[in-house]
Amino acid sequence: MARLILASKSASRRSLMTGAGLYYEAVTADIDERAVEEPLLARGAHPDAVARGLAEAKALHVSLKHPDAYVIGSDQTLSLGERIFHKPCDMAEAADHIRAFSGKTHHLNCGVAVANDGKVVWSDVSIARMTMRPISEAFLSRYLDLSGEGILQSVGAYQFEGPGVQLFERIDGDYFTILGLPMLTLLPGLRSLGAIDG
Repeated sequence: MARLILASKSASRRSLMTGAGLYYEAVTADIDERAVEEPLLARGAHPDAVARGLAEAKALHVSLKHPDAYVIGSDQTLSLGERIFHKPCDMAEAADHIRAFSGKTHHLNCGVAVANDGKVVWSDVSIARMTMRPISEAFLSRYLDLSGEGILQSVGAYQFEGPGVQLFERIDGDYFTILGLPMLTLLPGLRSLGAIDG
């Protein structure tokens, strides 16, 4: 069995790996995400390509220190039209994010990449289309109180596995993509590399 490393500190990504029965180590990829993102956007990259670029950068960063392992990197961008949103810095910005998404469909673009020996050997992007119902100011206030500052760790200011599910009327995409690690594409990718048994 190959050595697997998840290049992430995300509890939800670790939970998905563990839940799938994979034996892995977790190593945080300390990269400057904005420094990776800016040149991609300057070249006109679409939000899904930015997500792939971020995932590849995380996998490569850890792979250079652990060249014998298959290193999994994953990252999301959230886009509404051409605009890319980032994690809100405070609850006021979280409220502004929800107002922007209210009654509209935004995309969660989840990039995933595998690096080995300092090279990206596989990558993919999975997209979930998230349609938010119209949100009243009264509900928004209750939602923010109920959710607390944990939502500041989420690019969309919601945690779909928690109270955030109340915000939505339609989802086109899989649960794993929403949580930030698209297992339904990652697992076949790992099998194609011989990193896990098939």
